[in-house]
Amino acid sequence: MTASILAIHAHPDDIELLGAGTLALLAAAGCRIVIATVTAGDCGSAAAGPEETARTRRAEAARAAAMIGADYHCIGLPDLGVFNDDASRRRVTEAVRLARPDIVLTASPADYHPDHEATSVLARDACFAASAPNYRTGEAPPLPAIPHLYFMDPVGGRDREGHPVKPDFGVDVAATFETKCAMQSCHESQKDWLFKQHGIADHLGATVAWSRRRGRDLGVEYGEGFRQYRNTPYPTSPRLQELLGAALRTP
Repeated sequence: MTASILAIHAHPDDIELLGAGTLALLAAAGCRIVIATVTAGDCGSAAAGPEETARTRRAEAARAAAMIGADYHCIGLPDLGVFNDDASRRRVTEAVRLARPDIVLTASPADYHPDHEATSVLARDACFAASAPNYRTGEAPPLPAIPHLYFMDPVGGRDREGHPVKPDFGVDVAATFETKCAMQSCHESQKDWLFKQHGIADHLGATVAWSRRRGRDLGVEYGEGFRQYRNTPYPTSPRLQELLGAALRTP
């Protein structure tokens, strides 16, 4: 059993941190993968201007996606300018329609970054709108049905107030962890920025540490966590969980 998967987050490198191990497993199982970012991360540099930063980060994201045979798409909203308005929803809906996914993985509704939270709402609502023929976006036709929707972990596994956000289930990503790290390593431009803005001296080391921490919660060496959105009228069947097979873990 295979499926078409769209992973959509706010910035280049968000998906690599929070979901690349799972995407690599799904790709190896024959699933079609599309990785999309709502922004190009154009504010993510203190050394280059927004246009140069956007070009660099889009190229890094495309290289990372190619490692698992995935397509990469940047929706092109401005970094730190992601809001839940009609124009933005139509652009995200068009991206969903273009990808034609069975399953969408997106940002946690509660996270430290405003773009992450806004992306989560936009992706949730775009999944709903994508199958509505009269909600017109671009050239892509409406989807036949609302796709299954899942939220990734927030960064650090906590909301803005520092409260833990527990996953419904997790994925043992030990088998694809080297690929996950290689994908994250594509984002070389983030090393200096993350040290300046976040105080993170080792970008890849932070990815390893988080994956180990979530893995401990799941009883494995390296893990990633997810929650399924099951509110009406979104699908409630465990489509992603079934695809994961032996890699599925319950906290």
